[in-house]
Amino acid sequence: MKTYTPLFLILFFIGCKGNSQETKQQKTKTYAVVKTDAEWKAELPEMTYYVLRKAGTERAFSGPLNNNKKEGVYVCAGCQSPLYESQYKYDSKSGWPSFDRGIDENLEYDVDYKIGYARTELKCNVCGGHLGHVFNDGPRNTTGNRHCINSAALKFIPSDEKP
Repeated sequence: MKTYTPLFLILFFIGCKGNSQETKQQKTKTYAVVKTDAEWKAELPEMTYYVLRKAGTERAFSGPLNNNKKEGVYVCAGCQSPLYESQYKYDSKSGWPSFDRGIDENLEYDVDYKIGYARTELKCNVCGGHLGHVFNDGPRNTTGNRHCINSAALKFIPSDEKP
């Protein structure tokens, strides 16, 4: 009987269809602004391309918008969609522009496992560009959220400039 056990186990495992071997199709979202990778690369500065199109992260404290205190709106550097109002920006001391909320209809919330655990990734809902992540360590007296956004993913339009 012992000689049949290993053979039985081998046949059993070969014949089983495990869920781990199934590939699930990912849902592909269609964005309003669609360009080829070559078009994005030609149009965007190198760091902006790296952040928006390759989900990169700029070095902390290196972005010019981190210390911006002017009134206005922050738009996507790829498609110019309004993402954040300056009144919701605050200094999180993280080294990246931080907001306690954004313009929700222009933001997409996704899950990112790139560093080994789930994080809420923020993308532009119009072009799909990577912006940053949401953390729950924001101001407790408002939303409690911190939208930690790469400066390279944004352009700032001051209130006194007409769109």
